[in-house]
Amino acid sequence: MALPAPIPRWYIDSALRFQALTASLVFLAGAGAAAQAQKVVAVDIDAIVHPITVEIVGRAIEQAKQENAALVLVRIDTPGGLMDAMREIMQEIVASPVPVVTYVTPSGGRAASAGFFILEAADVAAMAPATNTGASTPVEMFGGQMDPTMAHKVQNDAAALIRSIATKRGRNAELAEKTVYDAKSFTDKEALDSHLIEIVASSEADLFRQLDGREIVRFDGRKQTLRLAAPQVIEYSPSLRERFVAAIADPNLAFILLILGALGIYVEFTQPGMIAPGVFGAILVVVGLSALSVLPINWGGAALMVLALVLFVVEAKLATHGVLTAAGALAMVLGALMLVQSPAPELRIHLSTALAVALPFALVTSFLVTLAVRARLAKVQTGAQGMVEEIGVAYTALAPQGKVFIHGEYWNAVSSAPVAAGARVRVKAVERLALKVEPVSSDSGD
Repeated sequence: MALPAPIPRWYIDSALRFQALTASLVFLAGAGAAAQAQKVVAVDIDAIVHPITVEIVGRAIEQAKQENAALVLVRIDTPGGLMDAMREIMQEIVASPVPVVTYVTPSGGRAASAGFFILEAADVAAMAPATNTGASTPVEMFGGQMDPTMAHKVQNDAAALIRSIATKRGRNAELAEKTVYDAKSFTDKEALDSHLIEIVASSEADLFRQLDGREIVRFDGRKQTLRLAAPQVIEYSPSLRERFVAAIADPNLAFILLILGALGIYVEFTQPGMIAPGVFGAILVVVGLSALSVLPINWGGAALMVLALVLFVVEAKLATHGVLTAAGALAMVLGALMLVQSPAPELRIHLSTALAVALPFALVTSFLVTLAVRARLAKVQTGAQGMVEEIGVAYTALAPQGKVFIHGEYWNAVSSAPVAAGARVRVKAVERLALKVEPVSSDSGD
C-alpha cells in the first residue's frame, strides 16, 4: 500500500500565515468594536434650563446614537429653570436609545429645582462630593403669581411626575416627592444614602470606573451592561446658533439689546437719512425679541414698557416740566422688572440693569423728542416761507405797489396801506414773485 505523499512545506507555511492573519483581523475588528462601544458623548447643563437647553441635550443624544456611543454623560450644575423645558429634557433622556448618566459636577455645583428632575430621569444618577440637589417646589417657578388652587394643581402634577420617574428608575419615590411638597434638599451623601442616586464619584474617571461592568435597566425594561474600561469622551460642541441663542438668553442682555434697538430706530425717525441707526436698531430689536421669546413673558410688564415710550413722546408735546418723563422712567423700570416672569434670579431682569438702562433712555428719548417737536414748530428760515414776518425797506413809495429791499434783494411788493420810500415794511405773504407787505409803525419795537 502506497504511503500518501508528504505535505509540502510551503503549503504548511502558507496555512499558518493565513491563520495568523485571520486571527489578527478578528482581533482588530473586536478591538475596533470595543473602542467604538466605549465612546461617551458628554454635554453640559451649566446654566438656567430653557428651550435652547432642550435643543442642546437632544442633539447630544442624537450624536451619541449616530456614533454608536456607549453612553451619554449629562453634566449638571444649574439652579433650575422653566418647567416646560425641563419636561422636554426628561422626555429626551427617557426616550434615548443610548444609556444616559447624569452627573452633578463640579464640587460646589447643584442640581436644584428643575435640575433635580433631570438628575432623576437618567438611567444612572451620580453626584460629585460637596454638591447638592432638590428644592423642586414648582410654585416658586411662577414667582407666586398663581392662585392657591392652581398652585396646588401644579404642585401635585410635579409631585406625580417625580414620583413616577423615581419609581420607574428604582429610586426613593417618597423622598423625591418631598423635594416638591417640602422643598427638601440633599447633599451628595444624603442623596446616596436615601437611594436618590446610585453613585458619588470624585471625578469622571472615578465615575467611569464605577460604571464599568454595571448592569442597568433601561426605561423600557431592557437590561444592559455598561463597558467603560477606557472610554473615549467626546464633548458635544453646540452649534453657532445654539451658542448665540444661549448667550443672549440672559434677560438682562436681551432687555439692553431691545432698548438700544428702540433708541436706534427712534433716532432714524427723528433724523431721517442717517440709515445706520435705523438698520442696526432694527437688528438689535429683532435679536432682543428673539432672546425674550424663549423666556416666560409677563404681558403686564410689556404693556408698562410701551406706556413708558408713549409718555416720553407726550412729554415733549405737552411740556409738563418733566412730570411725564419721570412717570415714563418709572413705568419702564417697573415694566423691566415685571417683563420676565420667573422666580430664578438668573431669569429676571435685575433692578440695577433696569435703572441703568431706563433712566438714560428716558433722558435721551425726551431730549430727541423735544428737538424734533421744536424743529417742527420753529419758523421756516429758508425759501419763500422764510420771508414771512421779515422786515425790509421800501425802495420806492408803495401806493400800493412798488419795490422793497429785503434780504439783500429787490422785490415787487403790494402794501396794504400807503408807504413812503425809505420806510420800513413787514412781509405778510409771498405770492409768486411779489410780496404782500404792511407798514411797520415806529412804536412797534421791531
